[in-house]
Amino acid sequence: MIELDNITKIYKMGRTEVVALNGVSLRIEPREMISIIGPSGSGKSTLMHIIGCLDKPTSGEYRLEGVQVSKLNDNKLAEIRNKKLGFVFQSFNLLSRNTALDNVELPLIYGGAGNRRQRALQALESVGLAQRAHHRPNELAGGEQQRVAIARALINNPSLILADEPTGNLDTQTSKEIMLLFQKLNEQGITIVLVTHEADIAAYTQRSIKMRDGKIEAIA
Repeated sequence: MIELDNITKIYKMGRTEVVALNGVSLRIEPREMISIIGPSGSGKSTLMHIIGCLDKPTSGEYRLEGVQVSKLNDNKLAEIRNKKLGFVFQSFNLLSRNTALDNVELPLIYGGAGNRRQRALQALESVGLAQRAHHRPNELAGGEQQRVAIARALINNPSLILADEPTGNLDTQTSKEIMLLFQKLNEQGITIVLVTHEADIAAYTQRSIKMRDGKIEAIA
């Protein structure tokens, strides 16, 4: 599903060049659930952004479901993000004035889709949160907010979910519940790539890609 060949990413800061990724090659098969793990500055978030079409590599090739995406323009990348990918972040990224249902519905509004309310309610139901559909984020616990974010990521039936430190703001028990939900979604056929710096969270995945200094150090 995901093929990365000799990916590099270099950021220019004035006259200084910072090498965030240095020759990363990786294959991720459909229906895999993998974690990318490493310390701060290892390149794991940069790699996630490239896989998620949020950034482009400086060099190398990236293919997603057989499509060479590393050379696509911004409009094509946006189309891929909307149709093929779902994103979950540490900080939930929910609109505070909107209900859970409204937040889940947003990608459908941007895409001009019909039957939005029913689809959003079904997505909330799939993460066990239909009964909280009309609550705003400040009325929800952290784990419930993350479930709303996951429902939003699911709304366009993506083939790939990218989760960046999805348990970083959650306690141990809630983190477990969220990881079990990810495992359930994976069993339903969704490929999941998760960034974390916690070994106990990585243990929920089938493979761990360990990164250091912009390179893959080990695959376990």
